[in-house]
Amino acid sequence: MTQPTLWSASTADAWRDALSSYDAAIAALPSERLAAHDLWYRHELPALVTSRAPMHVTHDEMVRITEWKMARGVWRAPNLVLVKNNAPGVVEDATMRAAGLLQQPGKALSAVTSLGGVGPATASAVLALMDPQAFPFFDELVARQVEGLGPVAWTAGYYRKYAAALSARAEQLRAVLGDTWTATQVERACWAAAIHAGQRA
Repeated sequence: MTQPTLWSASTADAWRDALSSYDAAIAALPSERLAAHDLWYRHELPALVTSRAPMHVTHDEMVRITEWKMARGVWRAPNLVLVKNNAPGVVEDATMRAAGLLQQPGKALSAVTSLGGVGPATASAVLALMDPQAFPFFDELVARQVEGLGPVAWTAGYYRKYAAALSARAEQLRAVLGDTWTATQVERACWAAAIHAGQRA
């Protein structure tokens, strides 16, 4: 498959245009529930999570995060059932542990993936709320663009390499373009570029 060119683009316009096209990319997907979930995930949930001490997500929020992640990619109903079946309090406890381990990315990821139905991608969606620079959402369309990562593998080790690459690219963009970029913004720009190029997970 031909890779989108955004990852290697160095012009301010290419990256800014891709990021600004994210809403249009969401609208281009056929999921009826995605637009509302995405607005909530990007604009409401981060402030809720970061206002809590310690930071955490609730059981209901974890279910909706999972629905957002699946609506943006591949819907896996059995995984959603497993997420819903996590006992009351377990989601809160696991994500509180993760919040205390953000300086140890592997352990933070493991804390969230200890939950039923939660793999590295869903866990990354939680951690991106807490630290968008260190924990970009783990998306296949984005991972395919990153040079040197190899075939996408849904493992903690692969995610750590992916997150490091996106964090490094955000740092480069801040230095070269003079903008404020996070790894999460790099992910969204690359994802939007892939959607507009006609790619799907």
